[in-house]
Amino acid sequence: MCRRSNFGAPSRRGVLRGLTAGAAFACTGLPARAGAPTVQTPAPGPKDVCPVCGMFVQPYPMWTATVLFADGHADHFDGAKDFFKYWLDMPKYARGRTRDQVKAIGVTDYYATDRIDARAALYVVGSDVLGPMGHELVPQADAADAAEFTKDHKGRRILRFDEVTAALLKGLDEGRFE
Repeated sequence: MCRRSNFGAPSRRGVLRGLTAGAAFACTGLPARAGAPTVQTPAPGPKDVCPVCGMFVQPYPMWTATVLFADGHADHFDGAKDFFKYWLDMPKYARGRTRDQVKAIGVTDYYATDRIDARAALYVVGSDVLGPMGHELVPQADAADAAEFTKDHKGRRILRFDEVTAALLKGLDEGRFE
């Protein structure tokens, strides 16, 4: 098991992370880091639909992304790809809301399934793991997890938040990963 013993010894996953942190930097060119912090966002309800594609969100907890506004309103998404479409074109999808009204944005970390800060997450593109809407940006909490996921699932690229573009999202919809 990957649990800490009563004597404070690190978990197997912790040891492997430590050993692979240097390799993650060398292989990805991204700095190894402690990980994207978790964020508190409300869970989607049974009637919440993605404002981009119209799909019900609650059946996909392993893929959920959320934008939480300061007034308490939340928009939920069935994956990071639709979240980014929304984020990059808020006038089209956000019903008069703006980025300066946003309190938190979270995506679901692939391995831990925690909601993590979307701005601090890393995203693997071009893997063999498909989300509810097909090819996806797969959120990872840190460089070590991103490198591990890329190796295990034939990922093509690892991106930071600000490297995601509308052209990339269109390519994902078309099965292209450039």
